[in-house]
Amino acid sequence: MEKNGPILIIEDVDNLLQLLDLTLKFKGFETITAIDGIDGLEKMEQTKPALIITDIMMPRLDGYSLLQRIRTSGKDFSNIPVVLLTATYVTPEDKDFAMSLGATKFVTKPIDTDAFVDTIREILLEKVDATAKPMDPKEFYLKYKERLENKLAQKNAHISRINMLIPTISENQKNTYQNMLTNAVFDRENIIHELAEINTLLNQINDQEKL
Repeated sequence: MEKNGPILIIEDVDNLLQLLDLTLKFKGFETITAIDGIDGLEKMEQTKPALIITDIMMPRLDGYSLLQRIRTSGKDFSNIPVVLLTATYVTPEDKDFAMSLGATKFVTKPIDTDAFVDTIREILLEKVDATAKPMDPKEFYLKYKERLENKLAQKNAHISRINMLIPTISENQKNTYQNMLTNAVFDRENIIHELAEINTLLNQINDQEKL
C-alpha cells in the first residue's frame, strides 16, 4: 500500500483521530494526519496521499467543502479516493450529495474498526477511479445550504427534546443530559455559522452574475 502513498486522515476530534491513525498503522498502513480541512489541504500539497479519510463536520473547512475543493482543484490529488465520516443525522439526501461530489464511500460513526479497515483495503486494492465531474460552485452551495438547513432543523428538534427531558429525569442522570445539551448547542452554533458563510458566498456569486 505504501508505494501508492500514505493515507491522509482528517478529523478534528483528537481521540477519534488517534484511534483511526493507530488502527491503520497497526494494520500496516502508512498514515499522515490533519486536524481540519485547511490543514488537510496543506498536507495534500506536501505529500500526495493514496486515500483521504475526512470527517464532515469540522471547523475552518468542513468535509463537503473540502471534497468540492479536491475535485475542482485540477491538481495531482483531484482524483484521489475520499471516504467521508459522519456522526449524526445521515439521510439518503446527505449520502446522495456526498456521492455527487465524488465521494468514494460514506461511513457513519461509531466506527466498526474491523469493517472500516476492510473498506480501506478494498478501496486501495480495487484502484478506484475517483474522477468526478466537478459540481458548479453555485449548485454546490445551494445543495449544501439545503443539507445544512435540514441538519439545523433536526438539531433544534434534538435540543428541544433534551430540554423537555431534563426536568423529568433523576438527579444522577441530569449531568449526562446536560452534557448532551451542551454538545448539541455547540453543534447548532457551528451549523448556523456555516450557513451564514454559505449565504455570503451565494450573495457574492449572485452579484457577479449581475455584472
